[in-house]
Amino acid sequence: MDRIQAMQIFVQVVTQGSYSRAATLMGVPRAAATQAVQQLEARLGVRLLNRTTRHVSLTLDGDLYFQRCQVILGDLEDTEATFRAGRTLPKGRLRVDMPGALGRLLVIPALPEFTRRYPDITLELGVRDRTVDLIREGVDCVLRAGDISDTSLVCRPVGVLEQITAASPDYLKRHGTPLTPQEIGSGHRMVGYLSSRTGRPYDLDFVEGGILSHASPPVTVTVSDAGAYIASGVAGYGLVQGPRYHLDPLIASGQMTEVLSGFRPPAMPLSVLYPPGRHRLPRLRVFIDWLCAALAPATASPASIAAE
Repeated sequence: MDRIQAMQIFVQVVTQGSYSRAATLMGVPRAAATQAVQQLEARLGVRLLNRTTRHVSLTLDGDLYFQRCQVILGDLEDTEATFRAGRTLPKGRLRVDMPGALGRLLVIPALPEFTRRYPDITLELGVRDRTVDLIREGVDCVLRAGDISDTSLVCRPVGVLEQITAASPDYLKRHGTPLTPQEIGSGHRMVGYLSSRTGRPYDLDFVEGGILSHASPPVTVTVSDAGAYIASGVAGYGLVQGPRYHLDPLIASGQMTEVLSGFRPPAMPLSVLYPPGRHRLPRLRVFIDWLCAALAPATASPASIAAE
C-alpha cells in the first residue's frame, strides 16, 4: 500500500473513530486499514493512535500528524481539481459548518437548487451554534454571523443581517410594551443567551441617534442555543433580539411582537470563512458563490442599513 493511501486511511480512521467504518469508506478490508496505520507508525517511529476494543483516539504525535495529513491530502486534491476544472463539473465531498438557525431557515431550504446544479458534490453540513476549528476538524468553510477575529482564515463578507427586538404578546400583556430602551430597566426581563467567549449572557443592544447603548434586565431563563433562545421568547420569558429572518415568521403568525422598532440593535455581519489556499478547490468556489447569492434576499449591505 502506498503512503498516500495509508495517510487517507489514517485520516478516515480518526474522522470515523473506527477502523471498520474507515475500511468500508475506503473500500478495503478492515485488516488492511489496521495494517496501514501500523505501517505509518513503524515508518514514523511513534504511536499515532490509542486503541481500545471500542474506540480509537489520537496521541499527541498522532494529533500533529493528523493535521499535517489533512493539509497534504487537501493540497493534493486541490492540485488535481485545478487541472480538471473546466472539463467536468466539480465533484467530491464538501464539509460546511453554519449556525443552526441560519442552516435550518435559510440555507437548507435553498439547497435543492445547488444539488441540482452540481449533482456530484456531496455536502456534509454541520448545523450547530458551536465554533469549529476548520483545520483541526477538516472543515472546508464556515458561515459565521458576527464580528470576525480569526485572522488566520480568509473572510468573504456576505452582507449584514438586520436585527430586531421582540417579545410574546403574553409577556407584553404582563409587563407592558417598552417605548424606549430606558424603560427596560423598570419591570422588564430578558431571555439570557450565553456568550461562548465570556460564559455570560449577552446584553440587549440598541442604536439611538447613531449611539450604541446596552441594557441587561433580569433573567429567568438562560440558554446557549439560538433556537432555544427564540423559543424561550415565544414562551413568554422576556425580551429577545435576533435576525429579522428568524423573527418575522413568528411576528406574522402572532406568536411574537416587535418592540422598540426605532431603537434596533446593530446589524450583524455575515461572512464565509475558509483556510488560505482552499479557494483553488472548484467545489468550494462554486459553493461559496452559490451561498452568497442564495443568502442575498435575507441580507443587506452595511451602507443600506446605515442609511435607514
